[in-house]
Amino acid sequence: MKTPTQLLIQLEIIWWSVTAVVVFGVLLPIKSYWSIYPFLWSNIIFIIVLLTLARYIFLLPYTFLAHRQRLKVVLFFLCIPLVFLLTQELNRFQLFLDYNGTGALLGQPTLLENKGLTAYIYNEMLLFGVGSIISGVVFPLRLLLSVWRKRNRGTV
Repeated sequence: MKTPTQLLIQLEIIWWSVTAVVVFGVLLPIKSYWSIYPFLWSNIIFIIVLLTLARYIFLLPYTFLAHRQRLKVVLFFLCIPLVFLLTQELNRFQLFLDYNGTGALLGQPTLLENKGLTAYIYNEMLLFGVGSIISGVVFPLRLLLSVWRKRNRGTV
């Protein structure tokens, strides 16, 4: 029989595998068309942050963070610069589109054949970008609630 720690490690590995599959699946259409995508790393960060923080928001009692109070406090304060970084990256994407247009995402501003791909890039960046910012704001509140519950009620 496996210990609870081993089960938590297995669950964490499964979730990180799911996150990797989602990152690969979302970025596959972009990378198959365009080998050098200027927002690749910010896009990967948006997807990973959204999936990971949303998972921790809803499934905190089933993670390794559940009973680590000091780590929760550290993560609470680390979320402040994270939200600023995510907002800055989304703003950089929006400024690029404002100055260059959506056609510049594909490297050919006059190309009208791939409106579907440019719409896909725009929509998925906004979805994961805004989702990661929102989860970056909600996650510290969830950690604060968890610390309060652990201290006053003994639950997570």
